[in-house]
Amino acid sequence: MSVRARHAVRRSTASKPRPSPRVVIVNARLSDAPVIARFNAALALETEGRRLDPARLLRGVRNLLRDRSKGFYLLAKVRGRVAGQLMITFEWSDWRNGNFWWIQSVYVSAEFRRLGVFKNLFDEVQRRASASGKVCGLRLYVERANRRAQKAYTGLGLRKAHYEMFERDFVLG
Repeated sequence: MSVRARHAVRRSTASKPRPSPRVVIVNARLSDAPVIARFNAALALETEGRRLDPARLLRGVRNLLRDRSKGFYLLAKVRGRVAGQLMITFEWSDWRNGNFWWIQSVYVSAEFRRLGVFKNLFDEVQRRASASGKVCGLRLYVERANRRAQKAYTGLGLRKAHYEMFERDFVLG
């Protein structure tokens, strides 16, 4: 094969989209706390430039995993490896007589991005929320500058709410 032909073959195979891997969604267990804490630390650094206290972060993850009233984590696994995560926490709405599920701590490991990992997580959240009969809606917040995440969320049918968020943070400032 000529050099020109080899380059043409390389170009044609390089431009083919990667096949989507099989994504399995599971409930996180206490033994998953270290990987979740590692993903949360990476999320904070990538999206906000924040370095979180690893010990505090691990305690926070473990506390949620031990107490279902706080929420739960879902993990996306590809070929047995944790590829992504999200956390659900609850907010009671007296107006709707139901809970909003807040989607938080969304993270997909760099090597698994753009393969549908988050979509699989989101689809599972929607399925569980609908099946529960007690969830009145899904909510999430996103950094204003994180346009890629905003595009992904709108692509899944979420829309921008008419609320602004205010806070006083006693830990991170």
